[in-house]
Amino acid sequence: MTNTFDYSGAFAAAVGKVRQEGRYREFADICRIRGRFPRALYRGRDGEREVTVWCSNDYLGMGQHPKVLAAMHEALDEIGAGSGGTRNISGTNHHHVLLEAELADLHGKEAALLFNSGYMANEATLSTLGRLLPGCVMLSDELNHASMIEGIRHGRCDKVIWRHNDLADLEAKLKALDPARPKIIAFESVYSMDGDIAPIAQICDLAKRYGALTYLDEVHAVGMYGPRGGGVAERDGLLDHVDIIEGTLAKAFGVMGGYVAASTMLIDAVRSTAAGFIFTTSLAPVLAAGTVASVRHLKESGEERALQHKHAALLKRELARLGLPVVLSPSHIVPVIVGDPVLCKQLTDRLLAEFQIYVQPINYPTVPKGSERIRLTPGPLHGELEIARLVSALDQLWTAMTLKRAA
Repeated sequence: MTNTFDYSGAFAAAVGKVRQEGRYREFADICRIRGRFPRALYRGRDGEREVTVWCSNDYLGMGQHPKVLAAMHEALDEIGAGSGGTRNISGTNHHHVLLEAELADLHGKEAALLFNSGYMANEATLSTLGRLLPGCVMLSDELNHASMIEGIRHGRCDKVIWRHNDLADLEAKLKALDPARPKIIAFESVYSMDGDIAPIAQICDLAKRYGALTYLDEVHAVGMYGPRGGGVAERDGLLDHVDIIEGTLAKAFGVMGGYVAASTMLIDAVRSTAAGFIFTTSLAPVLAAGTVASVRHLKESGEERALQHKHAALLKRELARLGLPVVLSPSHIVPVIVGDPVLCKQLTDRLLAEFQIYVQPINYPTVPKGSERIRLTPGPLHGELEIARLVSALDQLWTAMTLKRAA
């Protein structure tokens, strides 16, 4: 009998390497409690208990909002579960049409296009633009999300990486390119691991000066900033300056999906040629219906945003007061640096076991090695007593585990 390749051994070796580096991930069995967010039931080896969730990207608790749930119940009763196919064949539903209109309006654009996730929206759109524009050059911020990196790579066009939020470096790289070549500057508004915000106005100025399109990922900002939740670009009065806006429906809007908003012609080109759109079953109508309700509510209500920003500022202030190494970002994201993957996992395990606080460790490759952290996302439904309890728990564990405090 001939020797065959040891497939299982190769898989085991790959997982073993991850374990050895202290970054093996385990999924927690969590069941959110309707109407009581951020409370959830955690099912572990020692049974079931109630915990407080501190790492959800449902930033505003809209996944629990009565308007959203009512819209989804109504759609489920009227339509059923799935969409029935791809948008081109049998999967376009009236709720998809309504949602695209709401999203185009949210960003002041002519049109929008739905995808099943923000990752798919980035990958499909950027790869398509790279293929459609002859000789295109993508100028990508070095900290862009993996979905943007993959989209640019699959576009098979030239790529130039510029230093994170470094306008001088971006301009130098733009200046070195042929003015006649099509160019796209791809960047994010809020970077999710450090919580910093891009200088959108200055990037748009450079794009105009050097004849480039701007592609702005607002996934961690839509719903969160601006008078109607249109993101940082809306907050800063820059919607007319950004050519393409990409967002998610799974974070502040609390449901699922992704989208791009831009000119009618650009959206039609992506709709007509992007394989990631054409060959994918469309978003379930019940999800689209819930998102329509969420987007419409957040266009009218600033209460959730105001409370969230208030709680994020309070949490940062209290952590800094105790010398805990919190990143004082200008956004709603609250990173606390641990700096070691094993200790980061131990910290989150103890938070869960001893304090019923659920936070996930953030390790490589999500963040660079040596910058492992917990990423706290206070929301409007985290009260001041819960914030105080979290801060106290972290303070106690930082001392017990002799973790490094801020200088």
